[in-house]
Amino acid sequence: MSRIFIAINLSENIKEELGIFQKEIQDLFPSELNEIEIDEIATENIAQSRGVVRWVKKENLHLTLVFIGHIKKNQFFQIAQIIKKVVQSQKPLFLKFEKICYGPAKIEPPRLIWMELEKEKELLKLVGNLQKELFAAGILGKDDKREFSPHITLARINAWLWRQIEPEERPEIEKDIFLNFPIKSIEIMESKLKKGGPVYTILESYLLSND
Repeated sequence: MSRIFIAINLSENIKEELGIFQKEIQDLFPSELNEIEIDEIATENIAQSRGVVRWVKKENLHLTLVFIGHIKKNQFFQIAQIIKKVVQSQKPLFLKFEKICYGPAKIEPPRLIWMELEKEKELLKLVGNLQKELFAAGILGKDDKREFSPHITLARINAWLWRQIEPEERPEIEKDIFLNFPIKSIEIMESKLKKGGPVYTILESYLLSND
């Protein structure tokens, strides 16, 4: 089985909203390599000639809650049972967007352009409970421990090409966003790496209580 993760797969309306934000900042970046003096760039440093910024396709936008990776066949059932158990006690959940910015924070060069989300109490509780149960079941190990930083990746940055842009010419993209919406389900998703980029598939979906 390919790599799997637990995620919130956004509604089409929200994906449309995020697609608008992507378009607003897309023109700030060179879309063609020759705009940053391609003759001075070694071919091996060009990631499939996609330029400085590679935008996530609208249909692939999602919020990863817990990344699991490769699993054994019998572990899928365990993961499904854990999610069912956790969502039974989950209170209504809202995602609250805060801002678009480079990420992760304090990393240079930045790796991503992302939508930062508020560390909302119920969201953190959901992720914490999922991690706790997955660790207890042996599906996650000590090397999988990582702080949850809620974000939706809008684009990935080619670090080598980023360094070719003069610091004063690097776009300022930080923008506050005021948008929130309820979450109705969480999913087990599969990631397969294709020539054109990763393809995500929903394997199972679990409804959250609206009570």
